[in-house]
Amino acid sequence: MTRPRGRVRAGVFARVVGLAVAMACTGLALTGSSAASAAPSAAPSAPGISPLLELPRPTGPFIVGRTVLALRDASRADPWVAGQRRELMVSLWYPAVPARGARPAPYMTERESAALLELLGADDVPEDTLAKVRTYSVADARPLARRSPLVLLSPGFKLPRATLSSLAEDLASRGYVVAGVGHNHEAVATTFPDGRTTPCSACTPPYDQAKLTRIGEGRAADMRFVLDRLIGPSPVWGGGRAVDGRRVAMVGHSAGGYSTVPAMRGDRRIDAGLTLDGLAEVSTPGVDRPFLMMGTPENAPGGAGEPYWGRTWSALSGWKRWLTVDGAQHESFTDLPALVDQATPGTSDGPVAEAGLSGARGVEITRAYVGAFLDRQLRNRPRALLDGPSVHRPEVRFWAP
Repeated sequence: MTRPRGRVRAGVFARVVGLAVAMACTGLALTGSSAASAAPSAAPSAPGISPLLELPRPTGPFIVGRTVLALRDASRADPWVAGQRRELMVSLWYPAVPARGARPAPYMTERESAALLELLGADDVPEDTLAKVRTYSVADARPLARRSPLVLLSPGFKLPRATLSSLAEDLASRGYVVAGVGHNHEAVATTFPDGRTTPCSACTPPYDQAKLTRIGEGRAADMRFVLDRLIGPSPVWGGGRAVDGRRVAMVGHSAGGYSTVPAMRGDRRIDAGLTLDGLAEVSTPGVDRPFLMMGTPENAPGGAGEPYWGRTWSALSGWKRWLTVDGAQHESFTDLPALVDQATPGTSDGPVAEAGLSGARGVEITRAYVGAFLDRQLRNRPRALLDGPSVHRPEVRFWAP
């Protein structure tokens, strides 16, 4: 059956996405438990119909550029498909030079949009809805002539790398180069420049410890390869001169979060790490460099996630923080709740707020604490936000068990 095309049917989108993201990720990822716009203005809304969706505006002073790279590691077999070499898609967000007639970067491809909406069970939403999301980055803009710290970004299991775009755009607007890595066959769809769209070959049961370890170790190898290609002797990106390879951090959501520790253990070039609601057995050996654990209330001491979070905390021997966010759901650290909230006109906080944290608030908190951590660890800039509870963000709790 062909779905109607047009604007989002807000009620269906809100109802489905608000409940389905966590369900789509269960078994592998929830807690590890088994500057100026270059885009056109959004269209006005009609009664009962949402406007075109858009990402939250970046907060930094720089225009954001975005380009995509297709990388192939000829030395390594794909862990999920026999007979294939490992391929990755990488989105690069970076501080850019203003230019006339610039094109806004697309959020994701139509095939990626259709696959993600199918995963979420959003049958009444047009397949290309997420491909039309307004971004605040400029396609293939010229990077600024400056060397910026590098942030590696790894998304949740089954989720396209685009679902962390609001965080990536904000960091780029504040002077970071951000490499969002699409781990092939671990998202519901990954589109390559030659037109191929690969499915999630890893998305079949069992979701056991062996698969957790396979994902964590595989993504660690992916990050080593991406670093080699971005800051090695022959950078693949024409703007590689803009990357400061002496200041590197990794940030991951869900499966990307529990992959951060093994990536740091395997590569000393990664100076600091941060997990957004993702720790598992593969994370518990810990690391000796700065690490921030940030998640939902169930990952507080005494919560369901404590067995992994507590063991990882004890094994961390460098600077560390353990934070949880009241009202947050697993997907609160991604773009999805903010997009869902927009799909319901006539409400100030959106449907996610009914269960706790609004989508916009989730984005604001995530950007604030990730940015503060990176400023402190990669730029040596003190950030009081990381020293204890804030009256401006009372949802965020500090733990020191």
